[in-house]
Amino acid sequence: MDYLPIFVDLRDRLVVVIGGGVVAQRKIEHLLKAHARVRVVSPELCPDLALYRDQGRIEYRPLLFSPAQLEGAVLVVAATDDIGVNDAVSVAARERGVLVNVVDDGPRCTFIFPAIVDRSPLIVAVGTAGSSPTLARRVRTQIEALLPARLGGLADFAARWRESVKKALPDLPQRLRFWDGFFTGPVATGVLAGNVAGADDSMRAALEQARSAAGEARGEVYLIGVGPGDPDLLTLRAQQLLQQADVILHDRLVPDSILDRARRDAERINVGKTPGHHEHTQDYINQLLVEQARSGRRVARVKGGDPFIFGRGGEELAVLRAAGIPVVVVPGITAGLGAAASAGIPLTLRGLSQAVTFVTATGAQGGSLNWAALVHPQHTVVFYMSAAQIDHITAKLLEHGLPGAQPVALLERATWPDERVLKSTLADLPRLAHAAKLQSPTLLVIGEVAALAQVRGFIDLQEQSGAA
Repeated sequence: MDYLPIFVDLRDRLVVVIGGGVVAQRKIEHLLKAHARVRVVSPELCPDLALYRDQGRIEYRPLLFSPAQLEGAVLVVAATDDIGVNDAVSVAARERGVLVNVVDDGPRCTFIFPAIVDRSPLIVAVGTAGSSPTLARRVRTQIEALLPARLGGLADFAARWRESVKKALPDLPQRLRFWDGFFTGPVATGVLAGNVAGADDSMRAALEQARSAAGEARGEVYLIGVGPGDPDLLTLRAQQLLQQADVILHDRLVPDSILDRARRDAERINVGKTPGHHEHTQDYINQLLVEQARSGRRVARVKGGDPFIFGRGGEELAVLRAAGIPVVVVPGITAGLGAAASAGIPLTLRGLSQAVTFVTATGAQGGSLNWAALVHPQHTVVFYMSAAQIDHITAKLLEHGLPGAQPVALLERATWPDERVLKSTLADLPRLAHAAKLQSPTLLVIGEVAALAQVRGFIDLQEQSGAA
C-alpha cells in the first residue's frame, strides 16, 4: 500500500491552492464541500473561480507564488501548467511539513485526491496511488451504481441511534450482530426507499427484541467454499458471510488474499492439515466449531474449493446439526472445475469426453478405488490431492488397460499467481511429476481433453534427464 487512505477534517482550516484555472477549480470544489477555508494564489482566475471570489467563497491573492503564501496552511495544492512553479510549491510545502498535491505529478505529491463517491455522511474514496486516475474514476462509477441514492440518509439514521444501541447492547459482538441485521433488515430497507414514517418505532421494537435476546448465546456456523484460490472467484454470498463472521476457521491452503476479505477484527484460527501431518484432527475441528458457536459467535468454516466435494463439509454439517447449531452452507467452485477452466480444459467435449469423474487420490493406495471404472473411453478423470500418489495412480491405470499414450495434465496451484499447467502422456507422467517437484494443491486430469491444456511453467524432460 503506497498511500494510507485517511479522511481529514478541513472545516474552517486553511488550504492554499496555487493556480486559478479549470483544474484548480475542480480541486477547490471538493475543498469547499469539505468546508475548508480556501486561499487561491494566481495572477488570473477562470470565470467560475472569479464568481467564487465575488461570492466570498474563496480568499483571492492576485500574485505570483512565493513560499510565504503557504503560512498557516494544513494542505497545499499546486494546479498550474508551469512545472517550475509546481516544483517550487512542492519544495516549499515539504520544507514546512505541509502535505502537498501537485496535480498529475505523483513524484512531487505527498498526498493525492481520490475519486470520490459522495453519499454524505458516507464517503467512498478510490485511489490508484496516482498511477491511473482514469481507472479510479471507472471504479468510482461502478461503485456509484451499486450504492442507493439515499444511503447517506440511512447513515444519518444509524448515527442517531448509535448511542441508544450501545447502551442497550453493551457487549460488542452482540452489538455488531444487531447492526449487521439492521442494515439488511426491514427498517433499513424502508429508509432507503424513502419510507421514514414509523422508522423510529420499528427501530425501537427491533432494539428491544435484540436486548431481550442478548442473554441467549445463539451462535451459528457458515460452511463456506472459497474456490480454488483466486479471490475473484468468491461468490457474493461467501463475501457477505466472511464480513459477518466473528471467527474464521480456515484450511492451510486458503490464501491470505481470500482471508483478507473477512472482517478485520475477526479472529483467525488455522485448522489446516498437511499430508501425513494432521496437526488438527477432524474431531478437534468438529469440537471447536461446536464450542465457538455455543459461545454465541458466528463461525465461518472456510474451505478451499467446495465444502461438499472432498472437503469433509458433510461430516461437519452432521455434527453441527446433531448439536442443534444453525448452519449455512455456501457452495464454492470446486478445484476440479476452477483448475480446468484456468488451464483451458473442457472436462466434457463432444467427440472426446461424455463423462467426468472426480476422485480423491488420498488413500488411493488402500485399494478402495474401482480402477476398472476409471479407464472407459471418452471419459475424463480428475484426481484431487494427487501430488504424492502419481506413481501409484499411473501404475494402476496402466494395469487396468489405459494406454500409455493417454493425454494427461498436471494443474499445480491453479488460479494462484504461481500456477503451473503441465501436460504429457500417462507413460511419461511419473517422470514429468518428479522433474516438476510438485507443490500442493495439485490436480491430475486424465483423458483426451487433457491434450487441450494451455501449458504454463514448461518442464524440459530431456534437460532434466541429462542433468540426472
